[in-house]
Amino acid sequence: MASRLLSAVVFFGLSLSALNAQYRSNPDSVFENSAFKPGEWLKFRVHYGIFNASYATLHLTSETLGNTQVYHVVGSGKTTGLASVFFKVDDQYESYFGKADGRPYRFIRKIDEGGYTRDVEINFDYSQNKALYHDKKKEKKMQFDIAYSIQDLISAFYYLRNAYEASDLVEGEDLELDVLFDDDGIFTFRLKYLGIETLKTKFGKVECLKFRPVVQSGRVFKEEESLSLWVSNDKNKIPIRIQADLLVGSIKADLEAYNSLKNQFKIILD
Repeated sequence: MASRLLSAVVFFGLSLSALNAQYRSNPDSVFENSAFKPGEWLKFRVHYGIFNASYATLHLTSETLGNTQVYHVVGSGKTTGLASVFFKVDDQYESYFGKADGRPYRFIRKIDEGGYTRDVEINFDYSQNKALYHDKKKEKKMQFDIAYSIQDLISAFYYLRNAYEASDLVEGEDLELDVLFDDDGIFTFRLKYLGIETLKTKFGKVECLKFRPVVQSGRVFKEEESLSLWVSNDKNKIPIRIQADLLVGSIKADLEAYNSLKNQFKIILD
């Protein structure tokens, strides 16, 4: 269970860190003033109890997929040190999403978590309003009906970094977003904006927007509101901390390093 927790919290958390936003009236205009640029790289250190359990990275590049200009994100996570003795994780997630509209065109999930493996690819066909799901390990193919606003687990993070301003958020308000990343089909994330909070980090004090997604209690998380997320309250809107209370212990991911941010990273000087 620990290996799956690690992967789920890292990538679930990183992707959810901006899912509090409301879509603008014209979704195609979201990327006109992007919060990121090709080359952006984020690294997170994950603690599970007393262990420095793993590192996770997100790297954004620019590519062409067919005739579409896209961003390509690779998210990787691996256990390290003593943690890898008890549970080994080697996960990779990829997303290709449009530069013009932020919609996902391809999503890849390749994971190995203590022997539990998945090799999944999803291609999004907007001419047919279908998502084509292919589980390569099980040799299973499925189709899902999709709407314009659908996102995958990784593209959602980048899309919504552009879709809101802090002044648009209402403290205590719940917001929702539809996401597809597995054969369970499209599911809805529900999140609550909790306001502004300043965190002490290795870089200094950082003013953050705090969110709390509602998660399923009893299986992995202690309660429905066991997961908390902090996003920098600046033009970058990058995750600073993810923290969750689990049925056994707790897990926390902190921003460890970054490179090629489009905007200045705001640090509060004492």
